[in-house]
Amino acid sequence: MVVQNEEIVRIFGFWTGVLTLKLLAMSILTARMRFKKKVFANHEDAKMLPKARVAYDDEDVERVRRSHLNDLENILPWVAITYVYLGTNPSTFLAGLLIRGFVLARVGHTLSYAVYPKQPFRGISFGIGLAITVFEAVSTIIHYL
Repeated sequence: MVVQNEEIVRIFGFWTGVLTLKLLAMSILTARMRFKKKVFANHEDAKMLPKARVAYDDEDVERVRRSHLNDLENILPWVAITYVYLGTNPSTFLAGLLIRGFVLARVGHTLSYAVYPKQPFRGISFGIGLAITVFEAVSTIIHYL
């Protein structure tokens, strides 16, 4: 598969880079919350700090961790399907809109889940990202049918 539109490749490359940095930052955010709350998943980690404990039910730590897992469940399939979708030669405007929309939806999801918990914003941002991924998948399937 060859993507012939250099502008779309540039847009996809830039925003996928932004999204990758955001995904990596979630590991740091999870670790930061674990140290702040002194709540770890492993006994050897808990030994690093006085009064630290091993727990799997701290709401703050779990919220950040679940947000990170949600990113993994949604970003990786989106990157794969978007790459294939770009091979269908979509319009630059539409592809750019979908790419930017997905990235902004995922940033909004993280903010409304792990940083400033707020519904319905979390649900809306999740839905936007999911809808974009489904649209790209269906468009790709129809194109290659």
